[in-house]
Amino acid sequence: MKEIKAIIRDFKLDAVITELNKIEGLPGITISEIKGFGKSKAKDEQDKISEGLHEFVPRVKIELVVHNNIVDHVVDTIQRIAHTGNPGDGKIFVTEVSNVVKIRTNERGEEAI
Repeated sequence: MKEIKAIIRDFKLDAVITELNKIEGLPGITISEIKGFGKSKAKDEQDKISEGLHEFVPRVKIELVVHNNIVDHVVDTIQRIAHTGNPGDGKIFVTEVSNVVKIRTNERGEEAI
């Protein structure tokens, strides 16, 4: 099992979710509105957020835990659809998940996702 976290531009969310929903075996998605900055900070962003002395840009974080056999398909889909070619397109992180526990049923491991 792998956890995939993707930080993308907010206006790309609908298109990314539409394409991810086409992937058979996709267990579910968690979406969060976030703010942050990367190497290029918020220099050219029209929608930057100022908090005190710091400037941030709004982004969306998508989180999924998926079976190993669809990891590449999920990552490739997010990268392809979220891409604009401009700085600030985001990042995708893939990490190993050692266990999952479904709270309602106490199922564990692969069966829990």
